[in-house]
Amino acid sequence: MIKEIPAADCEGAGRKHKAQSNLLSYTIVIHIKYSERRRAAFIPQRNWDLAASKVMNSVKNGLVGRDFLKLLDFTSEEITYFLDLAADLKEKKKKGILTEWHKGKNVALIFEKTSTRTRCSFEVAAHDLGMGTTYLDPTGSQIGKKESIADTARVLAGMYEGIEYRGYGQEIVDELAKYSKVPVWNGLTNEFHPTQMLADLLTIRERFGYLKGIRLTYMGDARYNMGNSLMVACAKMGMHFTACTTEKYFPEQSLVEECEKIAQTTGASITLTEDVDAGTKDADVIYTDVWVSMGEPDEVWTERIKELSPYRVDAEVMKNASPQAVFMHCLPAFHDVKTKIGKEIEEKFGIAEMEVTDEVFESPASIVFEEAENRMHTIKAVMAATLGVPEQE
Repeated sequence: MIKEIPAADCEGAGRKHKAQSNLLSYTIVIHIKYSERRRAAFIPQRNWDLAASKVMNSVKNGLVGRDFLKLLDFTSEEITYFLDLAADLKEKKKKGILTEWHKGKNVALIFEKTSTRTRCSFEVAAHDLGMGTTYLDPTGSQIGKKESIADTARVLAGMYEGIEYRGYGQEIVDELAKYSKVPVWNGLTNEFHPTQMLADLLTIRERFGYLKGIRLTYMGDARYNMGNSLMVACAKMGMHFTACTTEKYFPEQSLVEECEKIAQTTGASITLTEDVDAGTKDADVIYTDVWVSMGEPDEVWTERIKELSPYRVDAEVMKNASPQAVFMHCLPAFHDVKTKIGKEIEEKFGIAEMEVTDEVFESPASIVFEEAENRMHTIKAVMAATLGVPEQE
């Protein structure tokens, strides 16, 4: 079954109550009039540069004080600014150029769900920007237990210049943002993973040199944060998104329809298919994620493994994709039995690989570790942009 979603009407962008962003485009349209002798009137390059600089400054200034909760809240121009800033910060770090733009400031990192990449990225990025961090794990605060989300937000906002949250429902991080007077950054919720998206987009752009027109296929369970977020990211940036899985694991229809409307304005497309051959044919990016979250009962593992095994990323999938196709994964991945969980999966379910084969994971097409590194650079860009980038930068 292949279901291609037609384009709809228009893009909607949510806005932070603390700061509003002008809906500006980097595209500057200039009408050139011709004389009777059909000689074009040329506009000096410096005028183009000045106009582009003004647009960039408007986008840059519009991000200060904003929350970073989901990509649906941002225009494609704003997302591009995040990516450009991340690339610049990455280059500066490689050259040893300090960017301690927020020296003396501090950020709170709330982790109701633990993580390697997200925690390390926020801590290193904050340090590079000159800031201190306080890590609050599930036992390190009273959030949601003895103290409400609203009260927690107001307490932390009085001590810190920014708050990161990684945990469960989107409504939690939304409520933190509602009551916080400082920027709140979403490190992951059940519904969205926006910092991962910036890292993915930067990694794809580094590999291919562009984003618009890239064909990305996501295989596996597309109902939650990764499937949702990749579909949104592709719609925003004019990319072609395919969810390749059984219909049971398609993204929620309401979000599909919202992305469908965005696609109308960006040239993107949204396709949902159960057919592996059709879904991966000539794809530029093959993406997957774990099929089951830790802590879910054995019956869920049994069900997912049975239903999603046809959508495992293997050599045949990569061969069916475009010759330059890359493999991406937000990590961690179950591609071998060299971990405690990997061994348990093998013992319980008799498989040594789950969502991706070790052959693909370790192949030259795999760019998962470049992707992981870019988590730090893009998270640094998010913090820098929402706290303010110096005028000279």
